[in-house]
Amino acid sequence: MIEKVNPAHPDKIADRVAGALVDLSYKKNDKPKIAVEVMLGHGNCHVIIESSEKFTRKEVFNIVKRIVGDVKLDLLVVLQDSILASNQIGKIRCGDNGIFKGVPLKEEDRKISLIAREIYSKFPYDGKYILDGDKLVICQSNAKREELLKLYPNAIINPLGYWTGGINTDSGLTNRKLGSDMAESITGGGLHGKDLSKADVSINIYAFLKAQKTKKTVKLSCAIGDELIDGKPYEEIVEIAKEYINKIGGFEKLAEWGLY
Repeated sequence: MIEKVNPAHPDKIADRVAGALVDLSYKKNDKPKIAVEVMLGHGNCHVIIESSEKFTRKEVFNIVKRIVGDVKLDLLVVLQDSILASNQIGKIRCGDNGIFKGVPLKEEDRKISLIAREIYSKFPYDGKYILDGDKLVICQSNAKREELLKLYPNAIINPLGYWTGGINTDSGLTNRKLGSDMAESITGGGLHGKDLSKADVSINIYAFLKAQKTKKTVKLSCAIGDELIDGKPYEEIVEIAKEYINKIGGFEKLAEWGLY
């Protein structure tokens, strides 16, 4: 049983804003330190940025306007904690405590991902989808039931009827849809709004990719300051994650659909 949401879901919009801000930080510095939290809904967007880089209100506003639309921006930008920042001086070390898990994707995971993308290509609005064996539930805003039945005649479609969705009917938070982003690989760490020194990003990506390659579940743990993870220098883990991020087009692109 798996749920997938599309990039227009309010939580994913929040992830996308956070991802775009991380992308911007990498344009300012090739090794930035940043953590972003976004909460939005009902005409408001609250953004907190902890970073080694400087951000102007205009830069943040332009990103929010492009992704969210016309909303009121509440912005706070502060420097990253100096003690945490000193952990990275001279060498990239693990930037967080955590446990991590990578799990090979199942056919059900791949199938719901394809279904979500197909529906979103025709109806680019807020939507979520559940697959449980042969049971498919489609909750797609701004789409009539008969239109969706043409695509999936055996699905349960919009059980409460037509709906509009979006940030005017719901709120959005960063990292609230990790199950949609990581399938059974989900653990405690958030995937979005952080630079690659953060274990939540790099080790999650590394573990997920290794699980797909080996077809075995991968379990890892780390502590702040660790230099060796899974027998590899942490810098190597970061490079593997960086290569993946660059290949898909950046952190904002990662935020759209997650890891699958």
